[in-house]
This record gives sequence, structure tokens and C-alpha cells, in this order.
Amino acid sequence: MSKQAPTVSTSPLPAGRGCVNDVAILALDIPLFPVDRLMQLDAVAAARNTAAIRIGWAAIFLKAYALVARETPPLRSWLAGRFRRRLAMSSESVASLAINRGDDGDDRLFFARLARPEATPLPLLQKSIDRFVTQPVEEVFARQLELEGVPGWLRRTILRWNIRSTSPKRVTRIGTFSLSTLAGFSATNRFHPTICTTSLSYGPLDGDGRCLVTVIADHRVLDGAAVAKALARLEEVLTTEIVAELRTARPVPAEAAA
Repeated sequence: MSKQAPTVSTSPLPAGRGCVNDVAILALDIPLFPVDRLMQLDAVAAARNTAAIRIGWAAIFLKAYALVARETPPLRSWLAGRFRRRLAMSSESVASLAINRGDDGDDRLFFARLARPEATPLPLLQKSIDRFVTQPVEEVFARQLELEGVPGWLRRTILRWNIRSTSPKRVTRIGTFSLSTLAGFSATNRFHPTICTTSLSYGPLDGDGRCLVTVIADHRVLDGAAVAKALARLEEVLTTEIVAELRTARPVPAEAAA
């Protein structure tokens, strides 16, 4: 009996893969390593469930991590320059949040920038995230869509320049840290590519209220002990300051949301 060879078809790279591929390619040049901590977050879950307004876990982790970064300058730093390397540091945090948009059955990954999450009330932070999740991508991700239309080699050249830059625009275009999670799909992605100095990830809570939280870090800027301490401090912030804010959170007035 003759064996029929399989057929192979090709198609253009789906829209939206360009920038994601760029991040994956550029991350290969960064010595990234993950540090995990199993956190007891049942008190946070209870406060979230009884809050007067819905606050997602992403908003909770973004604010808590930014509060830790406010007192930990290396979490707001990055390696700048190409030939003459030096550390650059931002005075405040800008989070880069990975958001999956399944518009018209086509899953696409976008990167939302959220400025100063450490100083933003949780209801307002959640409003900002909701805007990125629900509003037309042409409106909220215009710059990323513009980059998608640029040739790959030029797009990566632009990103490399931004990564190494000391310009304030670097902070708004790349972010000081990122967050990517699959907890909503009951899964974890504890070692995803990133071009930020640190990237945060968390999994779903188990039956005992425990959550595996991971920080991926650039070894050129941070060592494991520093990341472990940051994770311990993150758990403290989550179970104290964040719990207290969740208990007093109220819906955002329309004029404030606007």
C-alpha cells in the first residue's frame, strides 16, 4: 500500500503577530529568569468578593506591584545604552498589560500602557483596563496597529532603540514592568517573554486561597534575592493596603471616569 504524502498549505502571518513576534525575538537577548512565590491570598479574595464594585485581579496585582516598585528603585530601572551601558530609572511606574482581544473570533494580543498604577484608585484603574478590553482596537491600540504596518526589521530597530533609550518616551512606550496572566483560563504562564526589566504573572487561586505568583527578571539588573524580597513585600501589600482599599472601594462617578 502506497503512503500518500501530507499536503502543506501556507498563508500570510495573521494580523497582530508582528509585534508579539518582535517581543519574543528581542527577549532572547535578555538573560531572563523566573522567581516564584506561593502566596496566601484568601483575605484578598474575600475583600474582592464583598467589594461594592467589581475589581479584577489584574488591577489588584498592577497596583500592588507598582506600590512595591515605588519603594524598590531597581523595579523601575532598565539597562540603557548600547556601547556604554548604564542604569536608567523612572521616577514612577508605567505598567504594560498584555490583553487578549477575541474580536470577530480572531484572538490578538495587545499591550496596554497604564501610567502610575501606584497612585491610581483601584476603581479608576479598573475603568482604564475595561476601556482597553472593550473599546475599538483602532482607538485604544492605534500605535501598535501603526507599528504592525511597518516592516519587521524596522519595527525591531525602533523597539531596540526604545528599550535602550533614557528618554521619558521609553517609559510610556515600553513600560517599567509588564503583567501577563492566563489565570482567567485556569492556567499559568510563569515564563513568558518580556522586554521589561521585570514581568509579573499569577495563576488561579486554589481551594485554600493560595496563588502562585511569578516575577520574571532581567539578570543584568536584578539578582534572585532582590526579586524574592520584592515578592515577599508584594504579598504584604496585597494583604494589607490592597485589602483595605477593596473594603472602601466605591463606584467611579461618571465625570471622574471620563
